[in-house]
Amino acid sequence: MEFVRSIWENDSDYMTLIEDLIENEELLKLDDITHHHYTTRLIHSIFVSYVSYRIAKRFKLNVRAVARAGLLHDFFHEGREEIVAMDKGSHNFVHPHIAVKNAETITELTELEKDIILKHMFLTTTGVGLPSYKESMIVTCVDKYCAINEVSTPIRMKVKEKVTEWSLRLRVVHA
Repeated sequence: MEFVRSIWENDSDYMTLIEDLIENEELLKLDDITHHHYTTRLIHSIFVSYVSYRIAKRFKLNVRAVARAGLLHDFFHEGREEIVAMDKGSHNFVHPHIAVKNAETITELTELEKDIILKHMFLTTTGVGLPSYKESMIVTCVDKYCAINEVSTPIRMKVKEKVTEWSLRLRVVHA
């Protein structure tokens, strides 16, 4: 994730879009929450926001909404157990609603931004409805891409390490 950090922090256009959010104390607390086993919820949200922003920019879509809603899409502090205890539905269904409520406490959301946040779990849960905008679909897909990347990268690194170790053992045995 540090590679991504060096890129997004140096993108002044992107930083201008999110600068008020990225300084918010409640949002910054997401950096204390482990997410997808190997990263933090804040780093994941920045990753989703920035990749989505770059795609939206390429397609001349609403980069402001994508960058901001992408950053706020997982703006919740509750763990899975706490969400289950709410008895309002699955984690994948409930957390976007919490994220919208939390986001509305720190910024005004447009309808587009609400749609992005509420429907970012579209492919993994029922009852949220289809994304209403191209921007919503971008954040949905990028969120899945980032989650897969975050979970699989440490696993791939461990496998690569083991293969290298086995390869070195084979060389020693056959030398």
